[in-house]
Formats: sequence, C-alpha cells, structure tokens
Amino acid sequence: MEAASHWASLPEQLLDLARRHGAEAAEVFQSSSASRPVYFEANRLKQLESTQVQGTALRLWHQGRPGIAVAHGPIEPEALLEKALAISQLNEAEFIEMAAGRVQRYPDVGNMVPAQQLMNWGNRAIGQIRADYPDAICEAELECDVETIRIVNSKGLDYSYSDTTLSCYLTADRVRGDDFLSVGDGQTCRDHLDLDQLTDQVLQRLVWAEQNVAPQKGRMPVLFTAKAADMIWGTLQAALSGKRVVEGASPWSDRLGEQVTSQALTLHQDPDAGPFSCPFDDEGTPTQKLTFIDQGVLQLFYTDRTVGRELGEGSTGNGFRPDLGSSPTPGLFNTVIKPGHQSLLELIASLDEAIVVDQMLGDGAGISGEFSINVDLGYYVRGGEIQGRIKDTMVSGNVYKALSNLIALGNDGEWNGGCYTPSVVLGGLSVTGRGF
Repeated sequence: MEAASHWASLPEQLLDLARRHGAEAAEVFQSSSASRPVYFEANRLKQLESTQVQGTALRLWHQGRPGIAVAHGPIEPEALLEKALAISQLNEAEFIEMAAGRVQRYPDVGNMVPAQQLMNWGNRAIGQIRADYPDAICEAELECDVETIRIVNSKGLDYSYSDTTLSCYLTADRVRGDDFLSVGDGQTCRDHLDLDQLTDQVLQRLVWAEQNVAPQKGRMPVLFTAKAADMIWGTLQAALSGKRVVEGASPWSDRLGEQVTSQALTLHQDPDAGPFSCPFDDEGTPTQKLTFIDQGVLQLFYTDRTVGRELGEGSTGNGFRPDLGSSPTPGLFNTVIKPGHQSLLELIASLDEAIVVDQMLGDGAGISGEFSINVDLGYYVRGGEIQGRIKDTMVSGNVYKALSNLIALGNDGEWNGGCYTPSVVLGGLSVTGRGF
C-alpha cells in the first residue's frame, strides 16, 4: 500500500522539485505493465508467470535546454531530478512544446481474464491440432496484459488510462525426415480469444504444406496473408511520417492530394478500434480518427507537437515515445487498412499462377520501398488451387510500385500489433529460387 501511494504521488513531487530548481517546464510520464503469461512447450503446460514493471520518465527544460531521466521500480525523486538537470546541460536550448490540460481519468478498457481460462484455451488449441496431426509438437503463449499510462505536466495536464489486452501465439512443428516445417499464427483481442479460429488457420496451413513443390520463376502476383502483409504497410507508415517530410526523406513529401497508390487502398487510424485503446498520445494531445490515404489519394501526414509546428499545421495527436527514455516523436496508433470483399480462399481461387507468402525471413523494405525477402513459409498457386509448400524462394520488388499495381485486398483483416490488415495481392513482384 505504501509503495502504491508513493507511485501515485511521485509526479507531483517531481514537478515541485523541478519548479524549485528553476525548470521553466516539466513533465512526468509513468508507465505500468502487469501481465500473466502462460507458456506451453512440447504440447504441455510449462509455466505460469505474473510480472509487473513500472517506469517513470521526467522531462524538463532548464534555461530552455531539455533533459530527460528514467527510473524503474523504487525511485528517489531528488536523484532523478539531478540526472535530468545534468543531461539538460548537455543539450542546446529549444522551443518548449507542452500541452495544457486538466485532470482527467479516462475509462478503463478491457477485462482481466484469469490464468485458468488461459490454460484451458491453450490446452484446447493444442488438443485440436494434435487430433489431426498426432506427430505435431506444439508451443503456445497466452497472455493477459494490463497497461496503465499517466502523464502529468506543469501546465495542469493530468491524464491517465488503463488498457487490458489478450494475446495468443500458437505454433505447430513437424519433422518429416530432413524436412522441418514450422507453422505459427497469433491473435490479439479484447476480453475473449477465438482459439477455434486460430487453430483452424494453423490446421489449414498444415494441410497446404503436406507436400513440397517448386514454383515457376519470374514476375507474378504474390499474395501476402494478413500476418505477412505488415511488411508492406510498415513502409507506408514511414512515408506518412511528418518527421520524414521535414527531413526530406519521404518520397511523398510534395504529393499531398495526389494519387500515390491503387484506388483500392484506404489507410486510416482509429484510436478506439480493436484490442488497443489510446485516448491521448505521449504528449497529452487527444488522439483522433484520421484518414491518411483515401482510395489511393494522399490526404495527410501524421505529426507530434514539434513536427506539427514546423509544418505549420499543429499536432495530429501522434506524438509517441519509442521507449520510456526517449522524447516523443511522430508515430501511428491503430493503423487500419480497409478490407476488400473476398475471403482468403476466394483470393487464391482467383489466381491463375501466383505464390502465397505466409511467413518470411529478413527485414522489411524501409523508406526506400525496395525489399528482398526469403519465404519462410509459402505456397505455390496454379489454376486457383494451392499446389503445395515452396522452399528456397525469394520475393523482391518495390513497395510503392507494387501498391500502384494492387490487385485485391481480402476481407480477412486481423491485428498484427498495432496494424489491422487483410491479405493483399500485389502484382509485378519478382520470384526467384531453386527447385527440388
């Protein structure tokens, strides 16, 4: 009880200390995470855990110079203040960006799920996989995570919220002679996990991978499943950053109002969608629903307070900390790719010849858009049907060019971290590799 009371009163103590030591402005950002992970290994329950992590970041401006200091666990306010002041002396003076506000506690979102329920879900999912594939070796991690955020500053702002999310990742491994197959899929939800849907997805992929085949090589359509498509959207998210525009690094810096992708693509942000919620960003600016690409037309760049001021348009409520010890920078929250109308199976049936990428190795494309990835798990399509699993295959191309040649989006959207994406079929990509 005493530790909880100290944690709750810490922001006010730090702000008072900063003021008394001559800081013109100060901000305290607190993050607390409590999780209950349940682990299964080799088809059996391995362990239960209960973890809690607390962190506090003090950001201040002394003589216009910014300083930031971080501490985890028990904190001595004076020591944290001295560190922040010392760091500020190493930096150049800057314009002080800080939101004014009031005291507001936002409603908690999501409900806790007991560990016994997580264990029951994990046992059921593994049992369903092994009923069809007795030789499969399964692993699973199920977790209920509660994150609490509070931001308090010297302009009267005091915002806080708590968010509870469920997640599960399930893998099934099979060894057939010298051939090793690993199929995995995950799910992130609010209040309830649909383990039947997750196991059906894993079982479908095990069926598709029953035999190995060699695909044709050259340029052909490539279907990225929902869990693989995030690689594509990461490049677009980087290109939409106002910070990249200020730096002159975004290829879309001077293309507002222009067609930048196929008309089939609409990309927006919804802070209230899916298993995550975020009523305000890490600067205390309210988040909002925003459309960045509407039917292929570039509408908006996302910004924090600093970048918004430099662009002359203000913050879009997208100032987020890459980590507790960093100052906010432009970032997206709950990116949503508007789904299409066809199921994954319907997309496959529409393809005369193509490959399906389900799991990949290697880095994404980056801001340049150029990528070359190894297919960790993929399939060859001919005549609208899966022929089998492909190995030793590489896919390369340019994200921007491929999205101008977007063939179709599926209706099978799911959350990959903070991005809601369906399957996507892109044309004009290069497929290389060796046969069997």
